Amino acid sequence: MSKIIPSVGMLKFKKGIFLSQIVILCLLSLAIIFVALPSYFTGKWSWSDLPPVPEIDQMRKIPKAPLNFPGWQTITQKEIRISKDRWSFQVIEKPGQEPITVAMMPQNYYKNHPQVEWVDLQGVEKWKPDNYKTLKFSSDTDPKNSVTARWFQAWNNNTYGVLQWYAWPGGGHYAPSQWFWADQKAQLHRKRVPWIVVSIEIPMEPLGELKDIEPLAKSLGQTVQTTLEKDIFDVKKN
Repeated sequence: MSKIIPSVGMLKFKKGIFLSQIVILCLLSLAIIFVALPSYFTGKWSWSDLPPVPEIDQMRKIPKAPLNFPGWQTITQKEIRISKDRWSFQVIEKPGQEPITVAMMPQNYYKNHPQVEWVDLQGVEKWKPDNYKTLKFSSDTDPKNSVTARWFQAWNNNTYGVLQWYAWPGGGHYAPSQWFWADQKAQLHRKRVPWIVVSIEIPMEPLGELKDIEPLAKSLGQTVQTTLEKDIFDVKKN
């Protein structure tokens, strides 16, 4: 069997790639020596601390006072402790609609990140969840600001359609990982992405279908997201 002998050109090409790799490794080593190591020994890492979250002060007010959701009237609002977190439970209504609970838990420290809020809330409500789906809607402030929320049916002594997501400026998602990547991107510009847990509980018939109240869920989700973007996340306004 004949052997394939590499051509001179191929050998030069491989040698060029090898030399390029050596150069890159040398440059990275120099960067570590002249930049990273001095920062390490002085304790002044550029990434040792996170940029501040300007919206924190405004978000901390959420458990203490109701928000104004256009088209809806607030019946009651109270602060409830769940684990170590402070939640706002705001009951709202409008003519022809049963009262709906909007539960919110804001980020209250710049190093905090989304964790197990859904589990904690489910435990307090004693829900038996089922029929998980997702709903997408936008904000009135900008139709491009998309939110992907978790949408499911839950039972305790009553039956609810539950809409949940992490709200942030310019969008939202029910998965903490989506906030993480948005925040990482913002940190490249020395900025942060604040977040607020939102859980909307819509009463429904015990044998009802989620699809029957989806229009209401989307509409109210859009109202809540828009209110947070205008009244909480808009630092210049506040």
